[in-house]
Amino acid sequence: MSAAPAVPHLGRRLSRWMALLSMLGLGAVSLVVFLVFDSTLSARQKEMLDQKQQSLMHVLRDDSTAHRDKSLDHLLSDFLAGHGDYAIRVVDNQGHVLFDSIPADWNSHHTMLRSFAVGITAPQYHQARAATATLVMDLRPDEALLRGLGWTLFAAMVAGSLLLALAGGLLVQRSLQPIESLVSQISLLSARDFARRLDGSGLPQELQPIVTQFNALLDRLADAYRQLEAFNADVAHELNTPLATLISSTEVVLRKPRSVDELRDVLESNLEDLRRIAGMVGDMLFLSRADQGVGAREIGVVSLAAVAQDVVEFYEAVALDADLRLEVVGDAQVQADAPLLRRALSNLLSNATRYALAGSAIRIDIRTRWQHEHAHAVISVTNTGPDIAPEHLRHLFDRFYRADASRHNSERNHGLGLAIVKAIAKMHGGSVFAQSQGGVTTFGLILPVAAVA
Repeated sequence: MSAAPAVPHLGRRLSRWMALLSMLGLGAVSLVVFLVFDSTLSARQKEMLDQKQQSLMHVLRDDSTAHRDKSLDHLLSDFLAGHGDYAIRVVDNQGHVLFDSIPADWNSHHTMLRSFAVGITAPQYHQARAATATLVMDLRPDEALLRGLGWTLFAAMVAGSLLLALAGGLLVQRSLQPIESLVSQISLLSARDFARRLDGSGLPQELQPIVTQFNALLDRLADAYRQLEAFNADVAHELNTPLATLISSTEVVLRKPRSVDELRDVLESNLEDLRRIAGMVGDMLFLSRADQGVGAREIGVVSLAAVAQDVVEFYEAVALDADLRLEVVGDAQVQADAPLLRRALSNLLSNATRYALAGSAIRIDIRTRWQHEHAHAVISVTNTGPDIAPEHLRHLFDRFYRADASRHNSERNHGLGLAIVKAIAKMHGGSVFAQSQGGVTTFGLILPVAAVA
């Protein structure tokens, strides 16, 4: 059995990254300082060597009275007095060494040299003598200074990184305290107390969206929980009545012998209640499958007007009894599951006939709408009747939701019809909408026209 992966610790990760970035930053600064100092020192060494070269050339060709009486050794020894980091070698054109003060322990790795031609006017030479002078600078003092600077910068980098890492760790720990406070608030939430919400006061701005979204989630969960409780009550009420009727009628029939006609009457009455129970269970199973991502199966080119006419023919008798007129306007062809669309439109039409005013018309409007170069088929059912309050309007497509808490018409309506409409729209990649204002209420579906005939 493989070991579970280690859970990353945000505070430690931030502390490590801060320590690493501090070391990299201080290391980069130290490296830049070191390189700049090294470059400056090299430029200074070249400049000093140039100045010494000019001075040496001036001394060797100076024939003034002060220099005329001095030998070459005396003259160059005076020139090097007080400059222990310089040495000179003079060789004439015949290869004779006229002067050499370069120590034996100096090597080319730690020196900088400059060779140039000179003319010597020392008194031991009757005339100016051509020679080659080599001026050597000892770099070991500067290298020691550079090494000292490098070690100092390295120590400062390490010490600074440790201090910054320590301070950063404390800062990260302090910065994460609001998250710990948020976790403490979340731990106090329970399914029994849906009124409690997270308090975002005093939290940093980065956590405010989390608090807002979490509170919104709690609001949705509270609404869903209340709807579920209401649905449980509805189911208990709606199942209890037909089941009690079935049990009582069965008990009455079984108390004494009955004729075949009496048994048939009882069975027919029981069958109506059983069908109602089966319809409720079927709707719940359909919504359950829709939640699991089951899509429409019998996909084909469908005329929405034809589907609407089929549903209208079915509801003509109901509309006549309620003194309502049914109208179908427009058409659009989409690829969809025709039986599912008939079911969705039937639920919408049933809802409209239930609340429409007598003598009014129920209009089924079908049109194609373009948005961002994509076509959508919109099919809406509009009736004239009482307005629906905005607080109910946005929940009507939620399952188990009832705007009428009194369970009016509960023998025909168990609060799942509009939820099924929403599920069917979702199966086709569409959506639903509802509007109610000025005595006009509209429910509808929006279906994407992915491929039209």
